[in-house]
Amino acid sequence: MANAKQIKRIEEMERCLDRSRAALDALLPALDELEAAQKGLQKLSGYYGSERWMQDFEDDEAGRLPAALKRGVLSEDAVYDLLSDYRELCRRLLRLVSEALDMDFV
Repeated sequence: MANAKQIKRIEEMERCLDRSRAALDALLPALDELEAAQKGLQKLSGYYGSERWMQDFEDDEAGRLPAALKRGVLSEDAVYDLLSDYRELCRRLLRLVSEALDMDFV
């Protein structure tokens, strides 16, 4: 017959299983999307601060670009913040992978 300690342990492990499954199910599609976007991030990184970016920025400041043109890429903060967030995400993923590789899985 099961005792209270055993039931509590099984319930706790079931919560670990459910939470881990949900986290992986949410992360895998997001990781696929990030992998697909990575070339664009590299391209954006090369553009940001380049002579072309500076010219585009100056043309925007001078009012030579269409008013309806979406131009968040010309704001100094949007691209910098995105690239900084991406770098921090990569650092976190490295830490997570390093810890996971040190774990003894069955």
